[in-house]
Amino acid sequence: MNPAQVEHRRVSRRAFPLAAALLGALALAAPSPAAVTPRTAALQIALRDRGLYAGAVDGVLGPATVRALLRLQARAKINHTGRLDPATRRALGRLGRHLPGTRTVTLGASGWDVSWLEFMLAKRGFDPGRIDGRFDRQTKAAALGFARFAGIADRCHAHPSLFQALRRSKDQHSPLRLGWPLDGPVTRSFGIHGARLKTGIEVGVPFGTAIAAAHDGRVIFAGHKSSLGLVVMLKHSRGVVTVYGHLARIDARLGDTIPEGALLGLVGKTGRTDVPSLYFEVRVRGAAIDPLSALR
Repeated sequence: MNPAQVEHRRVSRRAFPLAAALLGALALAAPSPAAVTPRTAALQIALRDRGLYAGAVDGVLGPATVRALLRLQARAKINHTGRLDPATRRALGRLGRHLPGTRTVTLGASGWDVSWLEFMLAKRGFDPGRIDGRFDRQTKAAALGFARFAGIADRCHAHPSLFQALRRSKDQHSPLRLGWPLDGPVTRSFGIHGARLKTGIEVGVPFGTAIAAAHDGRVIFAGHKSSLGLVVMLKHSRGVVTVYGHLARIDARLGDTIPEGALLGLVGKTGRTDVPSLYFEVRVRGAAIDPLSALR
């Protein structure tokens, strides 16, 4: 063990009954995967753009989405079917045009296909920024990240091959079981909130609470990032990376080899947060996954 490892104090880890209870609650609250479709998400995005829908872009054809669709049809003076037929798609305007994979999407483009793309990128753990049917620089960065992940050679634009790869792709799972970095309630979950992807979870705990490494790893970043404040990132085996944000103090140095349970820093409220909390993210080959699915 090198001197850097020796300097790291171990953080005691206790059982986390609250975490297990939360996992069960989230499983009960989550919609059936079969009920979530990018087609519905694209519809929600177009309805939001028209000021008819204010709910989350969750891809679920629920009552709020159907009501908004009926209002659109009434406004456009077309049959009130509550279904997405050609006349309704035309009434949606530019965000109702261009089916997924029928064109190459370039910077500045907008349309139904862009909405579909943004939602699918978010579902696969690549943050497209605001999910609004507009292909901006952050959406392009997310598309390039997925292209790299999927082994697509041409990464200049969102070609039809990218849409095909997204259709074939599946949710990622962590090949490693991770320990909880600290004991506390999850105050914000992973996933799409409103029209943005939250790529990690927030754990609300008192200022100065010790943060432990979730698994053996190497420090690949220790410094400041604008939205997350003070951050430590660890690279683990099998393509797994963990991210710890909003720290008040960092107790790790770039290049350090860290054993599981070692002290990484203290909880703070740096970056974009109003209360002390830990931001915790898990990535697998670049794709953000729900940390709760990886924690033991």
